[in-house]
Order: sequence, then structure tokens, then C-alpha cells
Amino acid sequence: MATLASAVRLGSTGYRRFGDPLLLVSAALVSGLVVLAVVGPWIAPYDPAATDVLAASQGPSGSHLFGTDSLGRDILSRALTGARLSFAGPAVIVLGSAGLGTLLALAAAWHGGWVDRMLNRMLTLLFAIPGVLVAVIAAAVFGAGFWAPVLALTLVYTPYVARVVRSVAVRQRQLPYVEALELAGLSTWRICGRHLLPNIAPIVLAQATIGFGSALVDFGAVSFLGLGIQPPEAEWGLMVADGRSEVLDGAVQQSMAAGLCIVISVVSFNVLGERLAQRFGGAR
Repeated sequence: MATLASAVRLGSTGYRRFGDPLLLVSAALVSGLVVLAVVGPWIAPYDPAATDVLAASQGPSGSHLFGTDSLGRDILSRALTGARLSFAGPAVIVLGSAGLGTLLALAAAWHGGWVDRMLNRMLTLLFAIPGVLVAVIAAAVFGAGFWAPVLALTLVYTPYVARVVRSVAVRQRQLPYVEALELAGLSTWRICGRHLLPNIAPIVLAQATIGFGSALVDFGAVSFLGLGIQPPEAEWGLMVADGRSEVLDGAVQQSMAAGLCIVISVVSFNVLGERLAQRFGGAR
């Protein structure tokens, strides 16, 4: 029993020393994916838009590691190049929704009363709106492309950040240090900007990380429907859509490669966000 207890204590000590394994692995994967998204166009072995009808729909080989699509374009090159747009859309969505959601959460927590009730009702209303549907409507009204679905999804994702951050901001607002800062004569903007915001920043980071995975799926879905990124640009959702007709002919490599990229990215960001939320004491 003594030996077992010692082993448990040693294991818990090592766990604390080296950190959460899932957190470390997911952080490493996310970092690697972000680096690939940045440098992908420069390390792609071929021009992602170059066609070669003589090499159409070929399987993986030494010259084309992921095979080619129906136009003879190298799938690995398109996946590497497409990572930039596939990540750029969710990044803008997350940054916009996190910024707007944090401002709404701070306003609700600071003023309370009718301001808090009004903002809560507005957020509840936004919760009922399907993100992809809003993005599709925006793309249909303003035209297919990058910005219409991105701005629409930014609006839809805002309440998910605001609801969680508000609960944390309310707890911070009620702590004695805030009252002491008010008595010291500090302005509302200074207290929120220099004290409340840094204290809730870890939860904002965790929620933004979780939201990135969901935004990547929704942004890819809009491109899959033909209302997001347009050909001949490379983007993972668009690659899955382009590969549908090839699947019937037995050439699954394009849809599979893009789909695996999406799955790995979403799982990595979700796991990292969940572990960060647990570490910082937040909840989804």
C-alpha cells in the first residue's frame, strides 16, 4: 500500500510538472496547423491551380502524394494552399465575435439591471438563429465570396462568447477589488480595460479556441454549398464539394484529404479549447 501511495503521489507530481498531456498534444497540433496554414503556399510542391488532364484522378503516388483531382491538380498542393483560406475565415469570425461578445459581456456585468436584461434577451434571440442559414442568406443577398458568410457568422457566434464571458465578468464585478478601485476614483473604462478584462481574458481565449473549430466547419459548409470561396481558389470545404462527383468514379482522394484536414483541425481546436476552459475554470 505504501508503494502504491508513493507511486500515485509521484504520478500526480509528474503530471503537474509536465502539464496536461491532452493540452500539450492539442496545443502542438494547433500550432503545427497554424504554421502550415501560413507557409502552405510556399511549401506546396506544385501550383495548386495548374491542371494536367493526362494525370487526372490519379491515386497517391511518388510524384503526387495525395493523388490528383479530376482536372489533374495536385491535391496535396491544394490542401496546403487551401489551409490559409480555411483558417482565415474562422480566424476573422472568432476575433470579431470574441471582441464584440466581450464588450457586451462587460457592459451587462458592469451596469446590471435593465441593461443586463436587455442584452440577455438579445443574446437569447441570437441563440435561436442557425449560423449556416444566416451565412447562406447573407451570401445569397450580398453575393458569394469570403466576407458575406464571415460577417454573418461573426454575428451568430457573438452570443456564444458573450454568455460565458458574462457569467465570469459578473463574478469579477462583485469582488472587493472592483469596489476599491471605484472608491479610488478610477473611471469605468480604466477599471474594465486594465483590471476586469485581463482577469476574464483566459476564458475569452478558451471560448475563442472552441469557437474556431465550429467556425471552421460552418465556413467550410458555406463553401461546400457553393456560396463561400469560389473556384479556382483552394479551400477545404470547396475541395470536399469538388470531390463529390469523383467519389462515384472511385476517386475518393480529394474529398478524403480535405475532409481529414477539417476533422483533424476541428478536433485539435476543440480539445485545446476544452482543456483551456477546464484549466481556467470556465464552462462552455
